[in-house]
Amino acid sequence: MNPHPPVASLEIPCCPGPITGSIRPPGSKSITNRALVCAALAAGESRLSGVLDSQDTRVMVAGLRALGIDVEADWQRGEIRVDGCDGTIPRRSATIDCAASGTTIRFLSAVCSLGHGVYRLDGTPRMRKRPIGDLLESLQSLEVRAAAETAGGCPPVVIESSGLIGGVTRIAGSVSSQFASGLAMVAPCSREGITLEFTGRLVSLPYLAMTRRVMESFGAMCEMIDDRTWRIQPTGYRGSAYRIEPDASAASYFAAAAAITGGRVRIEGLGRSSLQGDVGFCDALAAMGCTVEWHDLPDEGVTVSGHASAGIDIDMNAISDTVPTLAVVALFASGPTKIRNVAHIRDKETDRIGDLAVELRKLGAMIEEWPDGLTIHPSPLHAAEITTYDDHRMAMSLALAGLRVPGVRILDPACVGKTFPTYWERLSAISGIDLSSYSPPSP
Repeated sequence: MNPHPPVASLEIPCCPGPITGSIRPPGSKSITNRALVCAALAAGESRLSGVLDSQDTRVMVAGLRALGIDVEADWQRGEIRVDGCDGTIPRRSATIDCAASGTTIRFLSAVCSLGHGVYRLDGTPRMRKRPIGDLLESLQSLEVRAAAETAGGCPPVVIESSGLIGGVTRIAGSVSSQFASGLAMVAPCSREGITLEFTGRLVSLPYLAMTRRVMESFGAMCEMIDDRTWRIQPTGYRGSAYRIEPDASAASYFAAAAAITGGRVRIEGLGRSSLQGDVGFCDALAAMGCTVEWHDLPDEGVTVSGHASAGIDIDMNAISDTVPTLAVVALFASGPTKIRNVAHIRDKETDRIGDLAVELRKLGAMIEEWPDGLTIHPSPLHAAEITTYDDHRMAMSLALAGLRVPGVRILDPACVGKTFPTYWERLSAISGIDLSSYSPPSP
């Protein structure tokens, strides 16, 4: 039990100088949850290491257990043992609380299509506003009864299935890549395999590549017929030992801290060969004037140093989770930064364009908001109380402004627990600022 209750707000002290040091971020949430799904559907035992302990990953584990999957988690050691179900969902009914985890509700909605029974998935009030209709329409085309109970195709979701035969289905990619990822991961366990045809503008393409590579590590075969068609054979999965790499999205905050303070930070365990597209955030910092050094194996990592002094015009569709982080870096550049082609992030934990613009303006920035992005015009900055909208990325990114602007206070700092529960401790350690007043909630 924590000696002190979690704080309602946290003031970020200014950094005493350029940040220098090295850090190995916790395991990737995106890879952890994909590996959990593949391991759960595999034949035999899987052992995952380097897993992330966070709200999102605990929610995924709880969801798999609700379906009857045997999952043993040692969160302190970052290890999970999964006794896979060989593509057959053990339970014929389940009610799954997905909380605020988009990966959980989207991936497990697809997983439930493999079952023989009725399954209901729900989440937070914000989750009930996040669209899932495109995924449900694809499941319906595969003869699965899938319905959303909220107007506009939003959760709660009810899946009624007699097993997944497979076939050909079309999936829209303009809202979230997680829809296609969910369908792809269950395809090897369908009777006939699945051909996925992507329609519309595809967003967050690196996450689809990540899904395919994780699937292949568990023995699946995914053939890319062309850039809009995948054919996935009904091979099933095999239990495996799988190590999860550090989280590139989490790494972006520390790379940004170096860029904002003119310091030098080495991110350990992430290189050009990473499964995660968000390592490309470092290339954006290089375009803004930082020096970026990539280190080869076996001493893999990347070092970011110097100030991000130049504004840029950038398409961030492939690295959209790092939009709030780059927007904060842009506050300290010498010219405007325009972020484009990220309309889909309005449907994240919060509207990460509109709400981000509101909070940046509180700091004194001049912001132009566009349907698919925003332009940040550097202006004199001042103290502000920052609303986080129960969005972990808003809290972690906007806090970085406080490294140089006195009086920045973050409301609901505990929301970082969704993906990075130890964020405040890690930021304090590498920057030298005192955040000891923060007490994280118990898991």
